[in-house]
Amino acid sequence: MFAGFGGQGIMLAGKILAKAALHAGYEVSWIPSYGPEMRGGTAYCTVVIADHPIGSPVIPNPSDLVVMNRPSLEKFGPEIRSGGICMTNGSLIPIRAKRPDLDEFVVNCNDIAFELSAPRSANIVALGAFAERSGLLDMKLVEEAVANEFASKPKVIPINFEALRRGAAVAAQR
Repeated sequence: MFAGFGGQGIMLAGKILAKAALHAGYEVSWIPSYGPEMRGGTAYCTVVIADHPIGSPVIPNPSDLVVMNRPSLEKFGPEIRSGGICMTNGSLIPIRAKRPDLDEFVVNCNDIAFELSAPRSANIVALGAFAERSGLLDMKLVEEAVANEFASKPKVIPINFEALRRGAAVAAQR
């Protein structure tokens, strides 16, 4: 699950992960959910990746959470399955899930995005961190999905590649 405020690129990050998984040959489901407020309201999406047909795309207890704001951590943090990953955006979330049964790690996604002079790429930093930590997909597939997503805006592809790499580097250090 990817969760945060509307406007943080939550849906886009989940969609890119889903597309990368499709290209890897997996069965994939991507379901977006937004509050009625849209930008600034609650937004989350679930991505189901499986090597067999997906019986139901609705997941009450996700195995992993990429969380970009505090209200989403407070809402979804308790629902993550034991043994899962919780990647927290430390730039905006001063608290932690504090669940010893999770692989919880912090990435200052917004700070990294600002360092890259690309504040809108915080979601891609988070995606890179999750992709690295989870090991679900080869990072080359994630890069290809990013390139395909931004094909109509080729000037932003290099900065998004760098955002992916920076997120992955932080996740690999912890």
